[in-house]
Amino acid sequence: MNRLIVSALAFLIFVLFSAVSLHAETSVDNLNESSDQGQYDLAGDDVYPEGEFEDQPSESVFDPLAGYNRVMTVINDKLYFWALKPVARGLAWIIPKKGRLAINRCFRNIMFPIRFVNNLLQLKIKRAGIETARFGVNTTIGVLGFGDPARHWLGLKAYEEDFGQTMGNYGVGGGFHLVLPIFGPSNIRDTIGMVPDFFLNPLSYIDNNLLETGIKSFEMINYTSLHIGEYESFKNDALDLYVSLRDAYEQNRKKKIRE
Repeated sequence: MNRLIVSALAFLIFVLFSAVSLHAETSVDNLNESSDQGQYDLAGDDVYPEGEFEDQPSESVFDPLAGYNRVMTVINDKLYFWALKPVARGLAWIIPKKGRLAINRCFRNIMFPIRFVNNLLQLKIKRAGIETARFGVNTTIGVLGFGDPARHWLGLKAYEEDFGQTMGNYGVGGGFHLVLPIFGPSNIRDTIGMVPDFFLNPLSYIDNNLLETGIKSFEMINYTSLHIGEYESFKNDALDLYVSLRDAYEQNRKKKIRE
């Protein structure tokens, strides 16, 4: 019975977001698209990986699945504009920016095990210790991570690491490029790395598949609501969207592994 109630609530939340997003999309259509770009001042919150879309020297990328990858890039592009962006704008209409930033910080706090374990596996002991201190401070004083006193008061920043970076740190190459449905650009190494990271994600242990999917979807929608306009700007500047996304991803991953 409890599972039935939780499932019903999760379903109602999805319906609510969908309905509200349609209203929000209509309400904001009169705004200039340029107002989306640079809409949020995210300095000090680290909500977007630094250098995600940096211009980098072009290098040859092993891409035997280029045909499939191009098709999936088009599909993901349509999913963004037809589904994810409207719902994200709907969420932005409901929840003020400060609230969505706090929610984003809470989700990042929950992902502590991924950062801690991968820093530890790479023998970055100091960083693993800082991650532990951040988690303790932000979970208690920061009220479950909605605040970030560890950074603002103690100057302790997060060290983003995942299992793909861990494998790369030990010399495992990226393999061929692969565009995943919804998740976007990746490669074989990083796709495999998503498996152990899945098991390190506390949200994966929610004993209700619908609720787990709902919470993870909400996390993605909330994150997207803080970055509306960034993908659009990147797309407008790209001569070939697929190649630009591919090269930016591969260069960014190499940079993160070197760090």
